[in-house]
Amino acid sequence: MNLAAKLPLYARLTRLDKPIGILLLLWPTLWALWIAGAGRPEGLVLAIFIAGTVLMRSAGCVINDYADRNFDGHVERTRLRPLATGAVTTREAMALAAALSGVAFLLILPLNRLVILLSVPALFLAASYPFTKRFFAIPQAYLGIAFGFGIPMAFAALLGEVPALAWVMLVANVLWAIAYDTEYAMVDRPDDLKIGIKTSAITFGRFDVAAVMLCYAAFLGLMVWVGLAAGRGGAYFVGLVAAAGIAGYHWTLIRHRERPACFRAFRHNNWLGATVFAGLAVDYLLSAPI
Repeated sequence: MNLAAKLPLYARLTRLDKPIGILLLLWPTLWALWIAGAGRPEGLVLAIFIAGTVLMRSAGCVINDYADRNFDGHVERTRLRPLATGAVTTREAMALAAALSGVAFLLILPLNRLVILLSVPALFLAASYPFTKRFFAIPQAYLGIAFGFGIPMAFAALLGEVPALAWVMLVANVLWAIAYDTEYAMVDRPDDLKIGIKTSAITFGRFDVAAVMLCYAAFLGLMVWVGLAAGRGGAYFVGLVAAAGIAGYHWTLIRHRERPACFRAFRHNNWLGATVFAGLAVDYLLSAPI
């Protein structure tokens, strides 16, 4: 099979046809860029982080499928993934992941030394997350760190340091990730129980819905603190109230634990992240000097 025929398979392997993961990774990074840049992040830095988000999420998907290649064939939702079916070889997958990570690293070279240093743990987190499902009771927490590491990197890029505010935002993102990825794990719980993978949906058991809602509440509580610490105004907090309403809607979707509804709730988190960003962006616009 020639390269042209392989490209659609590589696109599926990197989930470019399913951008929800890119968006869930992007929103926290944009929150950080807007706060660190006082509502006006540098255009070059913004472009680098957006492109890097796409590249690293794509690389992460490849590594995830490599790690799960012996499991995906036993799960209804993943049984047709390119590595599970053998349409893409493990050597091709690792070469693709390395190429994507390499391009992402080249992108940050114009930025300062601290960003480059932070890229090392960022890469480690992205590469190691898929394997945590073997032994971590709540791998979703690890995912939250990996998906949120753009936050300290954004502050480092624009301020040359990582203030305490950035780390609080990272913790908030971990809580959000536990919430939305538990909803995702609730979809695959019957299959994951059979194959022995650990997830928060299994760990929380019958308290899964309560745990999701508590994580949403803690996430929003920390984001209130972030807004106060960053001196944000009414529009930002209106955005958080709207986000709380979206989280409440997710409760209506997941409370009966029906797989399609849980998956819908997971995907709908894009709108929660977008709502927080919209409130933040509007707040900075309203407070900008005329």
